[in-house]
Amino acid sequence: MTATLRDVAERAGVSTSAVSRTFTTGASVSEKMRKRVEKAANELGYSPNFLARSLTTRRTKLIGLVSNNFHNPIFLEVFDLFTRGLQDRGYRPLLVNLSHETDPQKSLKMMQQYSVDGVVVASSTLSPQFAKAFRDARIPVVHSFGRFSSTPEVHVVGIDNVECGRMAARALIKRGYTRLGFLGGPQDATSTLDRFEGFQEELAQHKNIQLTHSFATEYSFKAGRLEMTRQLDEHPQEAYFCGDDVLSMGAISAIQSKGLRVPEDIGIIGLNDMEMASWENFNLTTIHQPVREIISSSVELIIAMLEDPDRYPESRLFSCSMVERGTLRPPI
Repeated sequence: MTATLRDVAERAGVSTSAVSRTFTTGASVSEKMRKRVEKAANELGYSPNFLARSLTTRRTKLIGLVSNNFHNPIFLEVFDLFTRGLQDRGYRPLLVNLSHETDPQKSLKMMQQYSVDGVVVASSTLSPQFAKAFRDARIPVVHSFGRFSSTPEVHVVGIDNVECGRMAARALIKRGYTRLGFLGGPQDATSTLDRFEGFQEELAQHKNIQLTHSFATEYSFKAGRLEMTRQLDEHPQEAYFCGDDVLSMGAISAIQSKGLRVPEDIGIIGLNDMEMASWENFNLTTIHQPVREIISSSVELIIAMLEDPDRYPESRLFSCSMVERGTLRPPI
């Protein structure tokens, strides 16, 4: 039989309310009483039932963690950092996979069924309408890796994707490439649109540059390989800005399968600086996205919202930087 709170109270010779206070963060209880209750609990193998407690407190301490791209290895890092960040603060993540989901109301209904205290939308490809659906239902929400706005409707933590596009263009121009390609992620993703916008803007200042563009169906290795294979079969460019590291890796695989070399025949630059980008077989030149800082800030913000749900929406923007490796030729 599983030990109950009452069993612990009887073993420790205290009231059930004293046991409850002992296992409630911030509750007033003497050190002598705490040790007495904890000793009884350990002897009985008792663990507090947080879900049962939520019926009284109306707080589940569950934070919905919503995403939609489980084919991109960077999200292993994202989920690891999010779950540890929440657990270290006494909260528990509820992971929800919204791959191929288009109706925000379905995800809202799911979160309401689990009575989550708040939601983090961790995606650069889900429509902003998903985060807005939680806001409209008065569920605290933060959109991590969302689209920057100077007047956000929900809390957004991320990067300036337009500027990242400009950074990639400047890196390629600096190396003397004149025939360039943009290989982006899903065409309707705000991250893809913004990275392409910045890339185009910077290149438009250089009349000798030729630019083509195409889009992969998702941010994944397979999609990047398929799209680059198509490019190579038609009219390959000198260098490509692939709007994500995992697309870049798929592109490199396709290039090598055609008997070509990176960067001798075709240059590649990515975005994210995921751990795999530094592996010897990729050695990817890329733009570093400060994932750890974005997640830490998102966790801090969602917990602050639990105390102040009406907190005015803000955009927290983190700067990115170039990481020089081996998939572009040297500057000229």
